[in-house]
Amino acid sequence: MSTENEGTAVPPAPSAPPPPVDAPASTAAAHQGNQGHHAPGSGPAPAPAEPQASTQGAGTGTSIAGVSGTGGDTGHGHGAGPQAPQGGYAAPGAHNAAPSHPDQPHHPPHASSAPDASWPPPPPSSTPSYGAPYGGGGAGHGADGWGSSYQQPAPKKGGGRGRIVAAVLAAALVAGGLGGGLGYTLARENDSSGSTTVSASTSGGNVKRDPGTIAGVAAKALPSTVTIEAESSSGEGGTGTGFVFDTQGHIVTNNHVVADAVDGGKLSVTFPNGKKYEAEVVGNAQGYDVAVIKLANAPSDLKPLTLGNSDDVAVGDSTIAIGAPFGLSNTVTTGIISAKNRPVASSDGTGSQASYMSALQTDASINPGNSGGPLLDAQGNVIGINSAIQSTSNGGFGTGQSGSIGLGFAIPINQAKYVAQELIKTGKPVYAKIGASVSLEDTSGGAKITDQGAAGSEAVDPGGPADKAGLRPGDVITKLDDRVIDSGPTLIGEIWTHKPGDEVTITYERDGKERTTELTLGSRVGDN
Repeated sequence: MSTENEGTAVPPAPSAPPPPVDAPASTAAAHQGNQGHHAPGSGPAPAPAEPQASTQGAGTGTSIAGVSGTGGDTGHGHGAGPQAPQGGYAAPGAHNAAPSHPDQPHHPPHASSAPDASWPPPPPSSTPSYGAPYGGGGAGHGADGWGSSYQQPAPKKGGGRGRIVAAVLAAALVAGGLGGGLGYTLARENDSSGSTTVSASTSGGNVKRDPGTIAGVAAKALPSTVTIEAESSSGEGGTGTGFVFDTQGHIVTNNHVVADAVDGGKLSVTFPNGKKYEAEVVGNAQGYDVAVIKLANAPSDLKPLTLGNSDDVAVGDSTIAIGAPFGLSNTVTTGIISAKNRPVASSDGTGSQASYMSALQTDASINPGNSGGPLLDAQGNVIGINSAIQSTSNGGFGTGQSGSIGLGFAIPINQAKYVAQELIKTGKPVYAKIGASVSLEDTSGGAKITDQGAAGSEAVDPGGPADKAGLRPGDVITKLDDRVIDSGPTLIGEIWTHKPGDEVTITYERDGKERTTELTLGSRVGDN
């Protein structure tokens, strides 16, 4: 409950002056200027009636938010005796009245030698209040205005209070009856002028959501996005995501999602409608971090997601990610494409070789469990496979159990589609290669061809693509076509966006001079 401005608004002036209060004695001059029209020698003025204690200001008061009231509509009492009317306000002209504002000091009233029988009492030198005081601080405004002279009438005998209460009660009942009758009449005649509320013609499940909206895309894609549970032979495992690739029951996901189940483990796939299927690994590619699994007894009504063209994606395009972050299946998040061709190296956490990708970067929320799920464009086409996040827990890319910080990475679908099709055909991945070993150090000057290859082999394969293009150990590759190469992992990720047989232009440095050469990419089958 908001308490903003509570106690600062000025309540409206009452329609009649409040009951008189005892006022301190004032000078003869003050009496002369502030008393009513009582003529000298006409006898003593009528005695004032006994003031009634105001329940509006009594006690301390507490707002419904559980905080102490500050003198607004809840009002505070300031000791015994008559209270200020309406929210702690001092009666107009009351001398040394308790301050209404809680931040102002409370001054006890001065002792008086005799009460002033006139109304209003002498004007105070200073009366603290919220905003402007009633009637300009108690000054007269004419015979009929608030703050004008007022003569207390003589008290009437018997029954006056009871009649007043009865009259007020009768007025309340009449007003209540009128209000009820008027409300019934307005409702019966459907008179819209009595209300400013507007009711929707449709709501909830009755609303038709256009295909291009986030809700429309999610409604179409969710039935074809699955939650994958992988378990190794030793009982270890985890949860990830995948999506329907074809009507034969193939599901595409990340390699690191199913890595635990590759050798003798178990796989289960759950659809959003709750149906669960056993599955098996068809093929997996550690380097690409792509895997294909197949449902056992696949249903006949599978609807594959439409694959887009990741080459046509632009920075700033809308994205929609679907997955099971931390096991929360069927979670939909949105964002944009933050960058393209982002070099990323990740691992499945099992100590196997790293994966390299020239990734789509997105700020759509991606967490552990989103891996393998689809990254969609605004039309619902798959443009990538969510694969890695920037982890604050380990300072790098991978599967560290950290939350989303807006840096997620997806394998472009053009690359993943090619890999998946190869896995379905042969069960093994096929990689493009240049036939040279490069340093994997994180540098910014380029990808340097090492002096020696793995396990003591040649750094440049004899008769391979690099050898035929004239590359030698010590050369530093700085570009592949128009892509800037700043390190070995960047070069590998960029090469793997191509297919074997593609022709590329290599820019490299040798002995301080920049050179270029044409190279036809070779192929390598399998991860070993």
